[in-house]
Amino acid sequence: MAAGGGGNQDLRRSAAAAACQYFVGQNQVVEPYFGNSLVTFPCLNFSSSQQVRGMATEKQIFNQIQSTKNIKKITSSMKMVSAAKLKGDENRLKQAQAFNAWTSALSSEPVVIDEDMPTFEELPQKTLIVPFTSERGLCGGVNSFISRTTRDAVKKLQAQGKDCDIVVVGEKGRSQMRRTVGDLIKRSATDIVPPGNFALASGLASEILAAGGKDYDAIMIVYNTFVNAAVYKQAYKVVTPLKAETPEGDDVLGGYEFEPSEKTEGLEDLYEYLLASQLFHSFMDGACSEQSSRMTAMENASKNAGEMIDSLTLQYNRARQARITTELIEIISGASAIEG
Repeated sequence: MAAGGGGNQDLRRSAAAAACQYFVGQNQVVEPYFGNSLVTFPCLNFSSSQQVRGMATEKQIFNQIQSTKNIKKITSSMKMVSAAKLKGDENRLKQAQAFNAWTSALSSEPVVIDEDMPTFEELPQKTLIVPFTSERGLCGGVNSFISRTTRDAVKKLQAQGKDCDIVVVGEKGRSQMRRTVGDLIKRSATDIVPPGNFALASGLASEILAAGGKDYDAIMIVYNTFVNAAVYKQAYKVVTPLKAETPEGDDVLGGYEFEPSEKTEGLEDLYEYLLASQLFHSFMDGACSEQSSRMTAMENASKNAGEMIDSLTLQYNRARQARITTELIEIISGASAIEG
């Protein structure tokens, strides 16, 4: 009986040790009792609750390789779609440039922003800033550059003691600028289907003027200007209201005859058409820049995905080779033990 009781007690101790190991794996502390005595297991650390992260298994690495391959297929498809859209946008931009050529006689030439940000000292006392951004992302720094230029313009105009407000075109620009200059955003135009058309530009011009755009001394349009498929730059152009006389005293449109009561109204209508034409050109220029930037971004994403696939494949092959080597060692060791 004594021997049997001792054997059962050892069996119970072994079962308790196995149970403790299970609960330790579940981050639970267990204190097993046998009769009136506490059984302790010094080899187990009950106080440690940290989970140790092991190396990725072959299956996990394989799944990651397949996911990366799927992402590469998507980015490659998006690159081809952007390349096809870019060709159409370039044709529309050429037509918009010819259509907008007449505005150079009534407004200043666009100012291209290089590495050195402009001072905006030529802007009048009260300016309405209209930044053009996109509705969707995954197009590089197209929207970030416009937002940065807008914020810089607001900062410098306020430092010069001038007033400015913002009308944002595009969802991405609104989401970026409302965190920094949200109090200056008066209106926003979103859900615009690119690349836009003249009817959309005319509606936007009418909305800007009806919302108080006539009260501003100038309207500054900030947009991305297309250079080629790999390069685009930021630019802005200033549209000022047409007055009967210039500050120098010259008669505006002096070569045309107007009725005294109709000249002011005619200049207001011409100013709205001028603004719509400039907005239309900015739409086309921005659409080309967006597609070229998206094409470049997707090309870089596909390249990075390919490099990641190569790295994961090498890691997968190493893990597979290590597993095979371990299995061979176990087989050889077992055969040696049987023979010995």
